[in-house]
Amino acid sequence: MQLHLCTWAEVEAYLKTSKGIVMPIGSTEQHGPNGLVGTDAICAEVVAKAVGEATGALVGPTIAVGMAVHHMEFPGSMTLRPSTLIAVIQDYVLSLAEHGFERFFFVNGHGGNIASIRAAFYEVYAANRAQKGSNAPELRCALVNWWENEAVGRLSRELYAGAEGSHATPSEVALTQHAYPEAIKTASMSPQVAPSGGFHDARDFRRRYPDGRIGSDPSLARPEHGKRLLDAAAAAIADQYQKFVVEA
Repeated sequence: MQLHLCTWAEVEAYLKTSKGIVMPIGSTEQHGPNGLVGTDAICAEVVAKAVGEATGALVGPTIAVGMAVHHMEFPGSMTLRPSTLIAVIQDYVLSLAEHGFERFFFVNGHGGNIASIRAAFYEVYAANRAQKGSNAPELRCALVNWWENEAVGRLSRELYAGAEGSHATPSEVALTQHAYPEAIKTASMSPQVAPSGGFHDARDFRRRYPDGRIGSDPSLARPEHGKRLLDAAAAAIADQYQKFVVEA
């Protein structure tokens, strides 16, 4: 059940049975020669929807633009400043908290968001306590990265061996191919597996990784892989959500 496809009366009825909500968050940024600019937002959204279907959880609107300053040398990339992303998350959570939501479970699709998301949680807790003191509701926020669980890791190693890499990965590209088969792109990769390593700012990223990939060969992606990855991620994360929403 997606929040934006519900009426207010349906949300009110849901809150009588659960105080939890799944919040997908991703990014709008380059993903190499054959990866969609919306990859991180798409991955977060489809996994979050699958978790919602498996658990009966309400799924909030996707935060589709994240902290992607380091991708801004590639056309089409968009970014929020860390402070802006923190403020957006805080406003999303506190808006929903006014209606009675208390457990906020973020499904993330972009590594660059992690630090800002964690900082936003503490801003939420601070604002909640400042507004209501010791009578404040006990809000809790949790973060999971869709690709960081044993099942997905095992499957990505089976499918892509040493070509998964850390950006524009075949796993995330495959997941988007499953979600949007009409938008599958093809491109040659040179070298076949991109170099690995770090970077400093956006210009340094473009110099080191001119086609946008880090350590990956996304030409290995297939939509049928994406289905398997989605099923693995959804099963693992649904279990995490169910434990989180009922914990004392």
